[in-house]
Amino acid sequence: MRYLSVDYGIKRSGLAICDPSETIISPFGVIRDEKKLFEKIASLIETEDVDAVVLGLPLNMDDSEGPQARLVRRFAERLKKHINVPVYLQDERLSSFGAEEKAAALEFTRAQKKEHIDAIAAAEILEAFLERKKQGGRDIHV
Repeated sequence: MRYLSVDYGIKRSGLAICDPSETIISPFGVIRDEKKLFEKIASLIETEDVDAVVLGLPLNMDDSEGPQARLVRRFAERLKKHINVPVYLQDERLSSFGAEEKAAALEFTRAQKKEHIDAIAAAEILEAFLERKKQGGRDIHV
């Protein structure tokens, strides 16, 4: 299956995608406008033959959901009205940390790293989702 991952944010949202064999995960870009985000996701589903969308769910370290997690859940509900593929949630607690570590290894300026970090975080979210799926973990449907 081909998955599109979204690291949703109020200011910016990162996108990543995997190949149909679920082995190669690639950062796909950053979108700054939520209205364009719905359009971009719907377009990518068609042009890239995406089978499902994975949204990062920012849980607190004690597994509780705070304001940002509720914001992601509301976004997921609105997104479902714009697309015709399943939407899954994936714990994203450490995705930003992992993305920053990977971005640090790139030969980018600080501004360039900031530009790409959300897409790298989306790739981290998708990697965690696919790993959980391989291990037989339970999917969190929206």
